[in-house]
Amino acid sequence: MLGGKGGMRQNKEAVVAVMARPTHTPALLAEVVDALHPALGVGSTLLDATVGLGGHSFALLEACPGARLVGIDRDGDALALAQERLAAFDVTLVRARFDELGTVLDDLGIDCVQAMLFDLGLSSLQIDEAGRGFAYTQDGPLDMRMDDRLAVTAADIVNTWPDTDLARVIRDFGEEPHALRVAQAIVAARQQRPIQTTGQLADVVTAAMPAAVRYGSGGHPAKRVFQALRICTNDELTALAQALPEALARLGVGGRLAVISYHSLEDRLVKQAFRAATTSQAPRRLPVVPESLQPRFALVSDQAIRPSQDEVDANPRAASARMRVITRVREDAK
Repeated sequence: MLGGKGGMRQNKEAVVAVMARPTHTPALLAEVVDALHPALGVGSTLLDATVGLGGHSFALLEACPGARLVGIDRDGDALALAQERLAAFDVTLVRARFDELGTVLDDLGIDCVQAMLFDLGLSSLQIDEAGRGFAYTQDGPLDMRMDDRLAVTAADIVNTWPDTDLARVIRDFGEEPHALRVAQAIVAARQQRPIQTTGQLADVVTAAMPAAVRYGSGGHPAKRVFQALRICTNDELTALAQALPEALARLGVGGRLAVISYHSLEDRLVKQAFRAATTSQAPRRLPVVPESLQPRFALVSDQAIRPSQDEVDANPRAASARMRVITRVREDAK
């Protein structure tokens, strides 16, 4: 836990490099403030379950200076940067995965919070640092761990898993139609020499793709494979599926939860969780729905909130972002 400066191993070079850059504006910044600001007041608690570099939290705390922040992230380097950025506010930062939010709040003696944010996917720190191994456009070690305490890297998966398991990961987590073809190419390539860098993997995947994909306009041929391996390495979808019910349970009446996702797999889980939470448990055609069967939550917006064209022009990484917001309207039935 970070209650002040220090107390965390830092990748000094990465921290210095990121601090020297112009501040990155996170996706849907104004929309996040608009969505969560109504739930925050003096003495209220904001939980940023993916605090990253602290951009969303900084804007929210500026808009609601009397609020307290509990920030969670599994990336130690990101937390070190967030601590510097948020030093002027009432902040407690904890290194944890967001599906551990219940334990984090219990340890802090907090029963419920008034606002909560999940900004899924990668931070700019992770994307831009070649040494983290997330980017197919930069050559670096094939790591992809959001938390460097994890035992298994993407290189371990690529170099040891059989082609059937690799194909399943690439198909299920990357929605890649040529998953088996790519998996077989990876296995053949690693028999010649281990695949240890992002550049090697990107070359193998690109060469395995049909010409229409290699030379088409659909983006880099390896993008879905890299997404799949990142999700698998960090067990992202399992963590999200476990975190959402706990997040809803910890939201106080009038509180709001916003989740920003960047691909359909994440958004589908969020949409399903929100639909279940806002659906009455009463049988159809029941003339009067008792309080115990009425939904405890309501959608703030019926549709996902997307970035404006101006934002996409200024920050192309925000193009795939979509945000869903839910609010608690009732206590749980006794």
